[in-house]
Order: sequence, then C-alpha cells, then structure tokens
Amino acid sequence: MFEVTIHLNAKSNTPLYLQIYQYFKREIQSGRIEEETKLPSKRKLAEHLAVSQLTIESAYDQLKAEGYIHSQPRKGLFVQKVAYDILPAENAPTFPPMEALSKQMAYDFHPGKIDLDHFPHKTWRKISIECLSDEEHLLNGDPQGEFNLRKEISMYLFQSRGVRCSPDQIVIGAGTQYLVGILCMLMDKDSVVAIEDPGFHRTKHALKNHSMSIDPIPLDEEGIDVERLKNSSANIAYVTPSHQFPTGVVMPISRRLELLKWAEKTGGYIIEDDYDGEFRYKGKPIPSLQGIDASENVIYFGTFSKSLIPSARISYMILPGELKNNYQQTMLMNKQTVPRLYQNILFQFMKNGYWERHLNKMRTVYRSKHKTLMAAIHQELGERVTVIGDQSGLHILLKVHNNMSEEELIKAAEKHNVNVYPTSIYYEKRDNHSSPSLLLGFGGLSETEIKQGIIQFKKALF
Repeated sequence: MFEVTIHLNAKSNTPLYLQIYQYFKREIQSGRIEEETKLPSKRKLAEHLAVSQLTIESAYDQLKAEGYIHSQPRKGLFVQKVAYDILPAENAPTFPPMEALSKQMAYDFHPGKIDLDHFPHKTWRKISIECLSDEEHLLNGDPQGEFNLRKEISMYLFQSRGVRCSPDQIVIGAGTQYLVGILCMLMDKDSVVAIEDPGFHRTKHALKNHSMSIDPIPLDEEGIDVERLKNSSANIAYVTPSHQFPTGVVMPISRRLELLKWAEKTGGYIIEDDYDGEFRYKGKPIPSLQGIDASENVIYFGTFSKSLIPSARISYMILPGELKNNYQQTMLMNKQTVPRLYQNILFQFMKNGYWERHLNKMRTVYRSKHKTLMAAIHQELGERVTVIGDQSGLHILLKVHNNMSEEELIKAAEKHNVNVYPTSIYYEKRDNHSSPSLLLGFGGLSETEIKQGIIQFKKALF
C-alpha cells in the first residue's frame, strides 16, 4: 500500500474517474509505481480523495480493462507487469497539469458549462441511495440501455419534442460521439456525410475517426443550404436544426420540409442532433424533424448533458426501422457504456416527476440569464457588436466591429480576466469563414458574473 496524492480538478471537462485513471496509467507506464504494488482499496482512496467509491471503481475498472492492474482474490488490486521495453518511460505520453488545460478566468463564457447551483442534490442523492440498495443495479444490464429508462425517454420526447418512437428504437450510450461511432458501424462504408459548415467539431472528428467521408455544406440564414446539399454526393446529412452549433440559427419549418424531401428522394438519412432543444426564448416551438418524418429517414440524437449533468454521460439515439433491426442483429454483443446504476437513478428521477420540475426550473433560470446577457450587451456594447443566434440554447455568437482578428479579440479579453471562445475551429473550409465572431456561453455563470464579465469585455474591446 502507498500514499496517493492526485490533483483533481473538479472544474475540468475531464470526468474525475478519468483523471484518476490517467494518473495511475502515467505512474505505471513511467515505472514510478512498480509492478505488484498493491493499490489502495476503493473505500480508502475514495475517502482520501473525497470522491465517491463509484468514481474510484470506474477508474480501477478502466485500468483493469487495459491490463495495467489485476485482482487477487481476498487480497486486493495489484499493478500488472508492463512491457516497458515496448513503451519506454522517456517516450511515454506526457500530460500537462490540469490547470494548463484551460486558463482560469474570473468570467468564463464557456459554451459547455451549465448551472450547477440549481441541481437537485438532495433528490438525486436520495434516489441514488435507494438504487444502491438494489444489487441488480450493480450488475451489467441491457446492452441497448435499461428498458424502463428508454420508455420514460420515449414518453418525454413525444410530449416535449413531438418525437414518435417506441422504447425498442432507443439506444442509450455514453455521449453523442460514442453513439455516432455506433451509427457509423451500421452505415455503408462508402457513405458520404454532409456536415454543417461551421458545425460541431467533436461529431466531425468522430465521423472521421470511423473513416466516414464528409462533405462540408455552408449555411445560410435558415440553416444548412439544401440546394448545395442536393448538388453534393452525400447520402447522409448531419444537422442541428433546433439551435445550430455554433451559429445558433433555428431552422424554420419550410427548410425542415425541404430537408425531409431531399432524404425521401435520395433514400438518404438525416441525423438530427437536438443537443439543447429544451431551452427556447423566442418564437413558437417547431416540431422535430423526426416527428414530421413520414418515411423513416431521420436518426434522432439527444442528451442529458445540457439539461441535467454532463458527467453522467447519458445520451441516446433513436433509430428508424431498418437501422434498428440492423443494430439489434449486429451490435448487441457490445456492453452498455452507461452504468446501469446511473440509468436507474435517471429513470426514477423521470418517473417520479423530478425531471419535469427540474427542467421547468432550469428553463426559468436560463431565460433569466439570457435576458441579463442580452441587456448587458445592449447597454455596454450597443451597436458596436452584432448578436447572432439568440433565440434558444445556452450560447450566443457575437460579431465585434472593431477590426480586430479572432485571436486578438480572445487575447484582449484574457487581459481583462474574461474567457471567450473562437468559432474558426468549427469550420472545415476556411472560405466559409468570413468575419471573426466569438462564442459566448452563459449557462455556467451567475447573472452578476454575466454583467461584470460583459463590462470587463467592453474594456478589452474599445
């Protein structure tokens, strides 16, 4: 046994269990933790690091899966012998300190952060304890996802988004990128995927990592340019119609119908990523593409990362008939990637009405934050900026009219303790990237921080 000192960054986008796993992996690869060294028990390490035993268990499970540690009955976990000549310590991958992964600023307009102050900790803790009392939840479950949770999701989506599906069509997985990977394995390898340009970079990378050909299609004021799509070789189109990422454009019903006609005519598929469709501030709700699709050409993606907690990594996709059958015939050998315990906690949370109440509360919270942000921009920046995509979601785009480049804008903001984010990284084709614009998320900031952040941002610009 030895003393473990691990710096855990609770504010990092990297889950705690992954930080712990990466620490042990580095130490074992470098030889600083020698073979046959006994690791601390889950309980003792959890107490030492002030995290849950489930977090430690997840880290240890990953280390065991990759062969870095092994279990000895009634003795504990021990470091496995590693072929250091294959991976010499001096050539082992190095990782920067967690603090270096993102610059810590007083006002961080990160688009991926959410409000944690209003998370129902007591309710979630109560349900977690209840679920832990059932040992079945600690075992492997349905590889497609727990049926009860899939049933709750199908009912919720029908009521809130007009999505029509059975629980049998829903596949639960640990994040959209993972599910995109599963989908790629169901598609023909010669498929060409049209992606929005600009568009969500992580999905784009997931497609490329699975050797899918992509074709960037530019946007207009209504979303993806369907005429350009028709002239492309794509047979699949990935879109974010409820709140295009990153521009924030909401696709009108007329464009949605055009897109569905394209899919029906070509026999292609539309991947509809509804990543934050729960939050809308202007206009009437527009039905999802999946809900108005009569030909089973839409694959619907959703997540609880924006509306609940990102670290739970609970996402889902809804497969139309033919793809559902293909999945159930070929993919059920895969283990489920979302812990059964988390799935059952979420099921109980939804079943007992807590999810609906939480979502209504968060809509009020984010609507107020959005209003505060827009008022601060209007008051402090006025006509010297243009706001884009302010109808829904947890971020906006800001065009600044002061002849500074994107890099200059970001560096100037940093000097005043403000983090704003680039949009250039979301473009596949540089000729589609016109004037610089910045991404400002507001979910993780208080209203006071939003106001002060915009005041400081003004000082950086003018």
